[in-house]
Amino acid sequence: MLTLRSILQQICQFFRGMTFKVTKRMYRSSAVFMAGAAIITVVAFTSAGFGSGGRNALTAFAETPKSEESQDKEEVKEETVAQEKAQIKLTEARMQAQQLAGNLLEKEVVQKQVQEEESRAEIERINVRIALEEEAKRQAEEAAKKAEEARKAAEEAARKAEEEKALHASSVSSDDYQVLLRIVQAEAGVCDDKGKILVANVIINRVKSGEFPDTVKGVVYEPSQFSPVSNGSINSVKVTDDTKQCVDRALAGEDYSDGALYFMNRGGSRRGAISWFDSHLTYLFQHGNHEFFK
Repeated sequence: MLTLRSILQQICQFFRGMTFKVTKRMYRSSAVFMAGAAIITVVAFTSAGFGSGGRNALTAFAETPKSEESQDKEEVKEETVAQEKAQIKLTEARMQAQQLAGNLLEKEVVQKQVQEEESRAEIERINVRIALEEEAKRQAEEAAKKAEEARKAAEEAARKAEEEKALHASSVSSDDYQVLLRIVQAEAGVCDDKGKILVANVIINRVKSGEFPDTVKGVVYEPSQFSPVSNGSINSVKVTDDTKQCVDRALAGEDYSDGALYFMNRGGSRRGAISWFDSHLTYLFQHGNHEFFK
């Protein structure tokens, strides 16, 4: 048996089926027709006093699904909203990425500046250390140079003191002292210390004897007495420190000569000189290549 509810549902299903088969224009006309028919039906049933049946029919009509156009609009609206939200999120993500990149870049720049400052500071420390080392080296070299100069000055002062002492002890002049140094170097430069002192003893003995000139220079440069004077080698010799010490010792009184006034190198002397030495002088002793007489 057909009820009012079933009749209304069949009407709604009929119009809903037509909606999916017609074009949009026909859909609008059908919707208007359906709405009009529904209103007429409601009014008719209401007037007929169907009561609860009419209310059920209205309820069933109210539950009828929304039109496809409304669903499309809502879907478009939802899609638009979703796109807008997605765009907003994308924009926010881009802004966050840009901010993060900016922060990273700023951090990298700061780190680079710090590294450059540290590098400059390290270079400055190295330069300061090098400067200090160079200054210390310069000061050390200067101190060593001054010490060497002081040592040489002390040695020179000591040498002069010894010369002065020898000069005062023997009462010889500065010129005589230089002549004595050169004749000992020329006559006995290759001899040992005693041989050099012996030659100096002979020169000093002549100065003191009264038989020869009373100065070293006069004794040495007396004609035909010493071969280095005759051949000129006395003027070209270089006096050694050892010779100076030996001459100073002789002037200070060290004497091995036994009063000798002559000496001769038999192997390097002329035959006539050798004959004169042997026939006119008294032989005393021999030291090295030199024979000593008086």
